[in-house]
Amino acid sequence: MKLEIPTYISRLGYIERIKPFIGKNLIKVISGQRRVGKSFLLFQLMDIIRKNDPKANIIYINKEHFDFDKIKNYKNLVSYVNKLLKPKADNYLFIDEIQEINEFEKALRHFALNKNIDVYCTGSNANLLSGELATFLSGRYIEFKIYSLSYPEFLDFHNYKNDRESIKKYLLWGGLPFIRNLVKKDEIISEYLENIYTTIIYKDIISRHQIRNTFFLENLVRFLAGNTGSIISSKKISDYLKSQRINMSPQIVLNYIDYLKQAFLIYNVKRKDIAGKKIFEINEKFYFEDWGIMNSITGFSNTDIGKVIENVIFIHLKIKGYEVMVGKDAEKEIDFVCEKQGEKLYIQATYLITDDKVKKREFGNLSAIKDNYPKIVVSLDEYAPKDVLGVKHVHLNDFLSE
Repeated sequence: MKLEIPTYISRLGYIERIKPFIGKNLIKVISGQRRVGKSFLLFQLMDIIRKNDPKANIIYINKEHFDFDKIKNYKNLVSYVNKLLKPKADNYLFIDEIQEINEFEKALRHFALNKNIDVYCTGSNANLLSGELATFLSGRYIEFKIYSLSYPEFLDFHNYKNDRESIKKYLLWGGLPFIRNLVKKDEIISEYLENIYTTIIYKDIISRHQIRNTFFLENLVRFLAGNTGSIISSKKISDYLKSQRINMSPQIVLNYIDYLKQAFLIYNVKRKDIAGKKIFEINEKFYFEDWGIMNSITGFSNTDIGKVIENVIFIHLKIKGYEVMVGKDAEKEIDFVCEKQGEKLYIQATYLITDDKVKKREFGNLSAIKDNYPKIVVSLDEYAPKDVLGVKHVHLNDFLSE
């Protein structure tokens, strides 16, 4: 199959992270939800390699393409690649959606022992390299997590200015890259997002885990979409489902949530006691990888802007490399406690500071924390105070543009 690389907009943040490992004897694993742009990162890496080495032998396998349907297991994969290797050239192997190949880890281990082949692969499963597999390939791979478009990327992809209208579109549509190719009408974008959601649910969850009760699964996702950013327990979900005449135990709820996490559809965020540093194992918050998909589940017309803002801020912090938890300080809740390289950042997310009660809650919760790490309230207010009780106030546009 002749490889024709399509046109693309470069995502330099990820490329700059991966470039130092080109040519190194480490398997580069690019993971993330379907349609966040993993395949196009492979194309960008191929271009870089070809520019630096015009004689490079590039082998490309896309498991979503029918031409590669015969590669079903690790033996098929090794056999296919061995036929295309060139002993006197630098060989580069790119495998898209590698989790579709049975026991692919055995092939990766085989390739890792060959110093004349540089391996890159993508996967849409969070457990792609975990547990026994991580041990099996220990020290032989490095993983790069890819997220939906950041706000600056969204502006770049759509050729938008950084203004209030653009942030509204970002909050509604989300950050899937392909939206740039669609007619910019809410109903068209919503339909596209619904199709992506259906693909994830049926291909990455129902089919992979052989789920029979699809009605329960989709009700669970709708519940999580409607309660994004709220403290949730498996019992609370189970009780809600019982009210809908769906009888499922908390353990089954936990299993299904884990399947959603594996497909990168959602993230769970644990709570942390700020004073005692205790991590609570129950009652978590959940956020979606792409809030556009979340909006399509609840209905664009019913979008709760407050929870969307919180979801967007969470993904922004993940893109920036923070470990994120929900803070608990006595009876007060802190939306995000963020840690990176020994530094901390506390964030409260809200739609608008409408009155003194909201102002006291958002700024007061942060000012009560007795340390010197930065504390920020993020909102869509145009004229809210910039600094209250030592807590900084930042407009969402500015926060996402940093």
